Amino acid sequence: MLNLSLVKHALIAAAFLLPATFANAHQYKSGELDIAHPWSQELPPNAPTVAAYFVIHNTGSSADRLLSVDTPIADKAELHEHVMQGDLMKMQPVPSVDVPAGATVTFAPMAYHVMLVGLKDRSLLQDGKRFPMTLHFEKAGAVPVEVNVQKQAPGAPVDHAHAH
Repeated sequence: MLNLSLVKHALIAAAFLLPATFANAHQYKSGELDIAHPWSQELPPNAPTVAAYFVIHNTGSSADRLLSVDTPIADKAELHEHVMQGDLMKMQPVPSVDVPAGATVTFAPMAYHVMLVGLKDRSLLQDGKRFPMTLHFEKAGAVPVEVNVQKQAPGAPVDHAHAH
């Protein structure tokens, strides 16, 4: 059972830390939208799906909307969000994601994310690899990006323990 207050504070902290984490990461621009550091965690063995994450910053004075995402490495790419329902955190699909003017929308674990279903090429989901993905916006149009595959989330603590 998740504590709603704890989850809320963790998401707020992540939102503040992500821009600093991605300051030197790869970025993409289309019109007034900046998409920072598309990434996915390395695919665990036998996992049927994997998620992709990124940060969208709307520098313009009008809102836009992320309508869909696609990638050649999966049959489907679905927009999802995590929401609290009672005392449980649940994942659910969403039809689109609003990107308000002047706002930042973060796709991250336990928040919005892109769920890749029906994986076609699992070899591209290993640490250090990249795969193509296209974000489709209502106003900015199609924005192709390259998704970095990483062993762990950006900014996660590095385990410096050594076996002797």
